[in-house]
Amino acid sequence: MELVQSNLLTPMVLAFALGVVAARIRSDLKLPDEVYAGLSIYLIFAIGLKGGAALAQSSLLEVAVPAVAALALGSGTPLWCFLLLRRLGGFGVADSAAIAAHYGSISIVTFIAGVSYLDALGASYEGFMPAFAALLEIPGIVVALVLAKRSGDVSQGPDGGLRETLTGRSVVLLAGGLLIGLLSGPAGLEKVAPFFVDPFQGALCLFLLEMGRVAAGRLQDLRTSGPFLFGFSIAVPIVHGILGVVLGSWSGLSEGGAFALGLLAASASYIAAPAAVRLSIPEANPSLYLTPVLGVTFPFNLIVGIPLFHAFARWWHA
Repeated sequence: MELVQSNLLTPMVLAFALGVVAARIRSDLKLPDEVYAGLSIYLIFAIGLKGGAALAQSSLLEVAVPAVAALALGSGTPLWCFLLLRRLGGFGVADSAAIAAHYGSISIVTFIAGVSYLDALGASYEGFMPAFAALLEIPGIVVALVLAKRSGDVSQGPDGGLRETLTGRSVVLLAGGLLIGLLSGPAGLEKVAPFFVDPFQGALCLFLLEMGRVAAGRLQDLRTSGPFLFGFSIAVPIVHGILGVVLGSWSGLSEGGAFALGLLAASASYIAAPAAVRLSIPEANPSLYLTPVLGVTFPFNLIVGIPLFHAFARWWHA
């Protein structure tokens, strides 16, 4: 409860709560679309830069085994989500694949909030963890699209949505930031730290303020999603988060690194996955794959998941 309380009282979570309140009281508070887009570009690129700089100081052996664990996690989670939605949820192929794509991929903003939480606690973690965000974001979407394509029951857009996934804004920014940080190293990051490191927390607060408003707007759609999907959007992140912590620990990550991998696995995509699904599975219902992600899973991870997975990582390592 102390961990939950300390997370609830951080500026990031309180800013998210303010956005929810503003939406519920029908305030005209809204970030301009250009500012919102600019903040998302800034945050993703900044986390890529910092991850690349840390990766430049890491050995291949130190990264290789956890990277294999991350790839296995990113490839396996959409598969079992698809089967669960089909057999227990009774959803069609298109909707099952679309939801699985979102929960097999990751939310970089949730990861950023988790890393900020570790920084606030003074906890250590592997600096190359942002590289794993890229490893987990793409496979989950690709596996889900392949499942939809093999069923033969859905139409396919150009390249089956694969090109849209690989060239999406978040993937390009994160991978590009990692490469730039890797090539320039810590010395290069130090030169741009006054812009990409020091103001990072403040930019995250503004972004989460808008995310709170967006998430609150999706809450009313939960009535059409059904109780199964509501339970799915809470239970699946918990299972994925615990699995990520365990695999991270077994692969040699520290307590903080295992927590970060668990949080990545527990998060669900609302940037890259919707773009790919819209193109490749147009039959899927957006209310079914966006509402649980933004209305339930994102706020759950932000408020409860972060301290929960950190507490589990501490217990598991102890």
